[in-house]
Amino acid sequence: MLHTNSIGSASVRGLVGSMAMTGLRRVTRNLGLLEETPPNAIAARRAGRPLRRLSPERREVAIELAHWGYGAAGGAVFGMLPPRVRRQPAAGPAYGLGVWAFFELVLEPVLALGLPRRRKVATRAMLVLDHLLYGAVVGGRLSAEHGLPRARPEVATARESLPAAVAAP
Repeated sequence: MLHTNSIGSASVRGLVGSMAMTGLRRVTRNLGLLEETPPNAIAARRAGRPLRRLSPERREVAIELAHWGYGAAGGAVFGMLPPRVRRQPAAGPAYGLGVWAFFELVLEPVLALGLPRRRKVATRAMLVLDHLLYGAVVGGRLSAEHGLPRARPEVATARESLPAAVAAP
């Protein structure tokens, strides 16, 4: 049975994960480690007339919003996976790599972008890295629920029984 809460949460994590990718890509492009990003490649080669009519700044915004939407949709798909799969520690990063492989092996050839032959090793490595980041965020491995200790029930109970003046931090 699909749980809309899991799908919605994973979709939000996919949105945030694609935003994190944007930040990482900005750094790696400025360091000369990443050539053209896949969203920009798609827009440059397959953009319709409406996108080409936009100013360069607005075109960049439209491309980024499309990428974030794609990331959110990818997160929703992750949320549809069985809970026993999603709970695996490597599920998110593996999913991120799967998204990258899907783009490389399916979308690029279908869209006839011709990018794999021209890409440098550093660019491929950076795309793998940013998809691992995306997957870690989508899988929830960077959230407090997985990374921070929770208060033990006996501690919370003890605090609740203290007078308000003592229990206040």
